[in-house]
Amino acid sequence: MTPYGSFTFFFILAILLAPTVILGLLGKKVHSYNMFVTVIALGIIFASSLQQAIALIAFTIWQVVLIKSYIRYRKKSNSDFIFYLTVVLSLVPLILSKLLPYFSTITFIGFLGISYLTFKGTQLVMETRDGLIKQDLPLYRLLYFILFFPTISSGPIDRYRRFAKDLEIEISREEYKLYLYEGINKIFRGFLYKYIIGYSINYYFISKLKFIAHSPFEHHLYYMYAYSLYLFFDFAGYSAFAIGVSYIMGIKSPENFNKPFISRNIKDFWNRWHMSLSFWFRDYVYMRFIFWMTKKKWIKNRNTLSNLGYILLFLLMGFWHGLEAQYIIYGIYHALLMVGYNTFERFNKKHKWWPQNKWTHAISVIITFHFICLGFYIFSGYYFN
Repeated sequence: MTPYGSFTFFFILAILLAPTVILGLLGKKVHSYNMFVTVIALGIIFASSLQQAIALIAFTIWQVVLIKSYIRYRKKSNSDFIFYLTVVLSLVPLILSKLLPYFSTITFIGFLGISYLTFKGTQLVMETRDGLIKQDLPLYRLLYFILFFPTISSGPIDRYRRFAKDLEIEISREEYKLYLYEGINKIFRGFLYKYIIGYSINYYFISKLKFIAHSPFEHHLYYMYAYSLYLFFDFAGYSAFAIGVSYIMGIKSPENFNKPFISRNIKDFWNRWHMSLSFWFRDYVYMRFIFWMTKKKWIKNRNTLSNLGYILLFLLMGFWHGLEAQYIIYGIYHALLMVGYNTFERFNKKHKWWPQNKWTHAISVIITFHFICLGFYIFSGYYFN
C-alpha cells in the first residue's frame, strides 16, 4: 500500500494513531507506542510485496551493522580508508537498486523509500566521522530513526540529532495540543494541495491539452507550466501529509518546501525546493567536496572550486533520479544554471550592475520562475513524446 496514496491508508492511519492522540492529550509519553505503530504501518505498506519487505529487512540489518561497527571503530581510530569504505558500503544497496534494472532482470534489491533510508544511514556514518555522534546509539532508537514510517517513501530527510532531541523532550498536554493542531492543519493542507489543486491541474488541464493547445509549440509550452505547478502541489501535498503525521506522533519532521516559485534566483530556489534533500546534498556532497579539495590544495581558485562543487552536486542529483536521458540532462541544466548564477553573482558584487530594489526583485522572481519551469519540463521527459 502506497503511503498517502488512498483514503483507505488514511483510515487505517486514523485507527493506528487514535491511541497516540489520546496519550498525548493526557500528557503521557507517546514514543513507545509510536514505535509499535511504525512496525504495524511498515507491515501494511509492504504487505503486498514480500520481495520488497525482505529487501527492507536485509537493507536495515546491513545499515545497522555498518553504523554500529563504525561508531565503535571511530572511538579507537580515524582512518580515511575505513571511513570512505564504510560510506561506499552504505551506498551499495542504493547504487545497485538504481543500476541493476538497466543491465539485468534482478530487481529484488530495491524497495519503496530506499533512497531516503540510505541517506539517513550514510548521514550517521559521516556525522560519526565528524565527531558529532560519539556514543553508541541504542538499537531501538536507531531503528526508529531509519524506519520512521511517515517519511519513509519520499522524505523529508531528517537529521538524527534533531530527531533524537524530539524523542527526549517531555511533551505536556498543552504542548501536545499544539502538535496535534499543527499536524491536522498540515494534513488538511496536504489534501488541498495533492487531491484538489494537483489533481485538478492534472485532470482538467494536462490530460486535456490536446483539446486546449492549437499547435505543438503551445502544447509543450502549456505542459511546461502546468506540469511545474502539478509537480509542486503533488509533492508538497505528500510532504505535508508526512510532516503532519510526524507532528501527531510527537516528531517535528523538517519542512520540505518554502514557496519555491517566488525564488529570486536559482540558489534561492534550491533553498526552498525539496529542502531536506537539497540541504543533504549541500552538506554531505558539496561542502565535503569543497573541504576536501581545499585541504588537498589541488585547486586554489575559490570560484573554480565552487563551480566544480555545483557540477558534481547536480550531476549526482541527476543520476540519483535515474539513468534516463531527461534526468541526466536535468542535472546538467541545473549545474549550468548554478555555475552561471555563481559567476554573475561575483561579477555583480564587484560592478553593481544589477541593483537591489523591489522592481529588480520582482523581475528576478519572474525570470527565475521561467528557468525553473524549463527545468521541470526537461525533468518530465515530455519533449521525447
